[in-house]
Amino acid sequence: MKRHINKVAVIGSGIMGSGIACHFANIGVEVLLLDIVPREPNEKEKAKGLTLEDRSVRNRLVNESLQKALKSKPSPIYHKKFANRITTGNLDDDIAKVKDVDWIIEVVIERLDIKKQVFENLEKHRTPGTLITSNTSGIPIKFMSEGRSDDFQEHFCGTHFFNPARYLKLFEIIPGPKTSQEVLDFLNGYGEQFLGKTSVVAKDTPAFIGNRIGIFSIQSLFHAVKDLGMTVEEVDKLTGPVIGRPKSATFRTVDVVGLDTLVHVANGIHENCTDDERHELFKLPDFIQTMVENKWLGSKTGQGFYKKVKDDKGKSEILTLDLDTMDYRSKKSAKFATLELTKSIDKVIERFSILVDGKDKAGAFYRKSLGQLFAYVSHRIPEITDELYKIDDAMKAGFGWEHGPFQIWDAVGLEKGLGFIEAEGQEAAAWVNEMKASGIDSFYSVKDGATYCYDIPSKKMKKVPGQDAFIILDNIRKTNEVFKNPGVIVEDLGDGILNVEFQSKMNTIGSDVLAGLNKAIDIAEKDFQGLVVGNQAANFSVGANIGMIFMMAVEQEYDELAWSVKMFQDSMMRMRYSSIPTVAAPHGMTLGGGCELTLHADKVVAASETYIGLVEFGVGVIPGGGGSKEMTLRASDTFRKNDVELNVLQEYFLTIGMAKVSTSAHEAYDLGILQKGKDIVVVNKDRQIATAKAYAKLMAEQGYTKPVSRKDVKVLGKQALGMFLVGTDSMEAGHYISEHDKKIANKLAYVMAGGDLSEASYVSEQYLLDLEREAFLSLCTERKTLERIQHMLKTGKPLRN
Repeated sequence: MKRHINKVAVIGSGIMGSGIACHFANIGVEVLLLDIVPREPNEKEKAKGLTLEDRSVRNRLVNESLQKALKSKPSPIYHKKFANRITTGNLDDDIAKVKDVDWIIEVVIERLDIKKQVFENLEKHRTPGTLITSNTSGIPIKFMSEGRSDDFQEHFCGTHFFNPARYLKLFEIIPGPKTSQEVLDFLNGYGEQFLGKTSVVAKDTPAFIGNRIGIFSIQSLFHAVKDLGMTVEEVDKLTGPVIGRPKSATFRTVDVVGLDTLVHVANGIHENCTDDERHELFKLPDFIQTMVENKWLGSKTGQGFYKKVKDDKGKSEILTLDLDTMDYRSKKSAKFATLELTKSIDKVIERFSILVDGKDKAGAFYRKSLGQLFAYVSHRIPEITDELYKIDDAMKAGFGWEHGPFQIWDAVGLEKGLGFIEAEGQEAAAWVNEMKASGIDSFYSVKDGATYCYDIPSKKMKKVPGQDAFIILDNIRKTNEVFKNPGVIVEDLGDGILNVEFQSKMNTIGSDVLAGLNKAIDIAEKDFQGLVVGNQAANFSVGANIGMIFMMAVEQEYDELAWSVKMFQDSMMRMRYSSIPTVAAPHGMTLGGGCELTLHADKVVAASETYIGLVEFGVGVIPGGGGSKEMTLRASDTFRKNDVELNVLQEYFLTIGMAKVSTSAHEAYDLGILQKGKDIVVVNKDRQIATAKAYAKLMAEQGYTKPVSRKDVKVLGKQALGMFLVGTDSMEAGHYISEHDKKIANKLAYVMAGGDLSEASYVSEQYLLDLEREAFLSLCTERKTLERIQHMLKTGKPLRN
């Protein structure tokens, strides 16, 4: 049957339940969020004369939980107005409303008896055929549906979201004994297409896939840290971004998640996986037991592996737990010669072969930890899954690993990985040796732009399913390359559409990138139908190469600097006025010049997690690559719909002047960076390039015509300039901004007012670009600006004077 999810009911409004409710609201689904009725009114309610009969009292728990979630950072919601899609209620008064929903998701406390009681009550009101799932992190699915009707059991399974539901992509689907294949197929597709998740169907085993491997990885580090004589700081240094894992690495992650949560899952695996060959490893080390007894559980209790304190002068310091003395001490630096060897290697996957050959403590750590991990994951097949790629998918999507265990094993080499396993006194599963004996020496391969994976039952490489909706640039980069320079690679996406992919560090935009972008447009105009600007790195682009700007300014090479700024502006205008459609596909950090490029595309296909803004004020300049011009133009276009022109212009001015950055692509509409009715947002980043390509192709097929250069931009002249200058004077007088901040703001005001024209006038884009460039260059000569740029280059953070 064809299913549509228009409304869901989420039962349980705790951190996880509210997070799931918010994410369904994010994608446009109506949500009914229910929780229990309090036992009695609280003191505030009693003081108001309220009783347990009052609706506000009966819904207090659910409302407080939801409001707490909405106020949390990072936010679980794309846009605050999306919270209006959530209706709250309680399980006594409102449970009958579940008859009208398409999917019921249970997210109550992790106790089987309570869950079964909830399901018994829900079945009295549930409409037959409605999906019903449990967001359990480890309770066997087979026990939950016992005693329920056949229809209930056919439509019931586990759907394990990872916390926070908006940000972590793993969506584990765990079938019960009678779950229909139709339900599993639907949830698998829905999770990927609509929720933006990596859907993984897991077997009904303790902790499923993600937590089984993730907790093993953490537990193995817990046991190894003392054997290798390592500190908390050293382990976190070695298990963070250097190997493509979150900045919080290992111990900081445990503090954030909560040591009690980890202990609960580890104890569950230890109790229920007695046949696991590493069963004893899930026992908690003595130092973990001590921490639990002392309630040093992490952020929730104020201390864990790290503890934030203040000295006598009120200055904050983060202390670290010494695992030998169990006392807190000042943090120590962690440096390893092996890590120094990888500093010039941008691609994480290419670092592993160097890391495991290290001659210091770091090399020994990687050989030991990877040897144990490789052995363990090999033995989990077919216990927790029949397909090895699902283990990799789960670790990447659920734990934020850039590469899964089998991908890392491929990177270090099959034979070398087997050596690490043997050195740890372990054995790989028999199927690994059978694979090797058959002449296959890697778990993955690429063929015709698709990823293939070793299939254990057939002993052959098989295409990984679910790729048809994706374009994986890693898979086509070599075979489909059309042009390449040090800054970009241009690939043929097929169907007449090119893609230009930045290759610079953090995808910064310098001369090579601009030259490559112009070359891509040249090629597309001559032989293709359209152009996508997109990549699949962590961030779209953090902006222009400010290091290059700094050097030219310091060396007083002003002619060269002026030429560089003009080239940037001209490149953005080529994006806007080429003869083929251009589509930008921003995601992650899209700042400064990356935002300016996005502003000048014919269409934007943004990932929902796009943090975009014009942030140039932070380094003491105004947007100089067309951003100041473009925001002025967009304000002008809005004048036609709004009589209060000065107020409209002021909003666009403040977007730049306050360096506003959206916390999601949906917020970018409010900033005027994305345009409603023109630009779109996709929730699954994996689909972004394919979607952008489809729109470029559609625009070409519909008869794309090169736009006419704009000469009708309305600027308000002295009227607007006067308003801005009075405002900046007041801000400086009130000590809200520095003298230099005022100077930057006044330069921007001059550009966005169109200069000191005596009256409102219509000007061309080029007129505004010239004003913008002049203002940008004049600010680059300021000592304070150079100090800000230098600070940014050293620390990565803006300096406020």
